[in-house]
Amino acid sequence: MEQPPTAGEAGARVLVVDDDPTVAEIVTGYLDRAGYVVDRAGDGPDALARAAAHRPDLVVLDLMLPGMDGLEVCRRMRGQGPVPVIMLTARGDEDDRILGLEVGADDYVTKPFSPRELVLRVGSVLRRARPPADAPAGGSGSVPGAGSGVLRAAGLTVDPGARRAVKDGAELALTVREFDLLTFFLAHPGRAFTREELMREVWGWDFGDLSTVTVHVRRLRGKVEDDPARPRLVRTVWGVGYRFDPTTAEGE
Repeated sequence: MEQPPTAGEAGARVLVVDDDPTVAEIVTGYLDRAGYVVDRAGDGPDALARAAAHRPDLVVLDLMLPGMDGLEVCRRMRGQGPVPVIMLTARGDEDDRILGLEVGADDYVTKPFSPRELVLRVGSVLRRARPPADAPAGGSGSVPGAGSGVLRAAGLTVDPGARRAVKDGAELALTVREFDLLTFFLAHPGRAFTREELMREVWGWDFGDLSTVTVHVRRLRGKVEDDPARPRLVRTVWGVGYRFDPTTAEGE
């Protein structure tokens, strides 16, 4: 179960981008009462300007914006540096949700949604992105089952405490969930996990759209595999899910 925001997350700055003033007002109100510092924008250019003036810790971003859509806003924001993004969409089409994840969104919520659920998701993503400075090693900001020590395998080095991942000496630009997924895989080499298990262990959800896991695995492969079309590290286990297999990769 997700927990309410702690003091470490509650002081975070959240940028809410939605052209519907009613939705923006409701979301802003709930986040404000949860203790977040909230900024609002009604379109893409305004969102980019506000993000440049005061870099947010997280962005709640509507997909359907006038002029510059949320996908382009997400691309441009992430081009300026890593920032967690939760995408809002009124569309029920799975392709649209997957596209949002493909451009770097860490999570999405489909309208109509529960404002309380959105606040919980904001807290969940922030806990991964920036655990409280006074949290003990392996505390609330750590990936379940990963501990706090540095993990190494197949040319990959992951430091959960520093939120830093390196492949063959080059730092990887990973989203919050991609980092969590890679850390979890390195902490459990050789074991096959279903998508349901990964969603529960990495996302902390007992329910949700399993395509979220599929998309994040695909994105992760694109960053850690030498040939993403022929993955050797993150293997598909047909009829089950995925397995991190560094020994086989190193031996091939």
